[in-house]
Amino acid sequence: MKAMLLAAGRGERMRPLTDNCPKPLLKVRGRPLIVWHILNLVKAGVTELVINHAHLGHMIEEALGDGSRYGASIQYSAEEQALETAGGIAKALHLLGDDPFIVVSADIYIPHFNFTECLNTLEDNNPWGNPLPLDERDIAWLYMVKNPSFHPGGDFALNLMGLSNEGTPRHTFANIGVYRPEMFASIRPGDHARLGPLLREYIDAGRIGGELYRGEWHNLGTPDQLEALNAPLNFKGTA
Repeated sequence: MKAMLLAAGRGERMRPLTDNCPKPLLKVRGRPLIVWHILNLVKAGVTELVINHAHLGHMIEEALGDGSRYGASIQYSAEEQALETAGGIAKALHLLGDDPFIVVSADIYIPHFNFTECLNTLEDNNPWGNPLPLDERDIAWLYMVKNPSFHPGGDFALNLMGLSNEGTPRHTFANIGVYRPEMFASIRPGDHARLGPLLREYIDAGRIGGELYRGEWHNLGTPDQLEALNAPLNFKGTA
């Protein structure tokens, strides 16, 4: 399985830090955000990676190179202007191949996520081993987290059949998912396209599953959040 790391965003709310440094290269606890993902993917045996970039993209390529220092093989999908999430994935499909692939936003911090959990999420057969019709197979699998304070309403509801656009309780999309390439086939390479409307369309069709991740997760948006994560950990001694 291959993986794509989304690194094309400008990081407006993280300015002025992102004026001269791409957001995925900002360091959290001594390591660039994107490197946390690369190392965890390689640990899970996912070594073929695609990274899209736009703002200061040359710095990302210079910092990561071909990925060999991390045990990975990295290819890049350069965008003159950021194409939004679905547009960026569609542009990189020729690098991702015909099989399901992992997509993770390079600017989230989720240090303990086990990417081996992604390897068998999209099944081609039913529980009895019979092939599922193409239009009945899950086309994506999303990881959700508990709603952070800045997004109390969440994004989607989880039920026994998968994700739902309606219902409670609602959870927040963690910006990690597994997708079949055909989900993006209708988007022309180079077109701008948001992921949200596409997700909601396939959720309504009953073709997106998901699960709740309970580990540490941060969607870094501001310099204050970054500073808080990098603050020394305070442990009180015991007598």
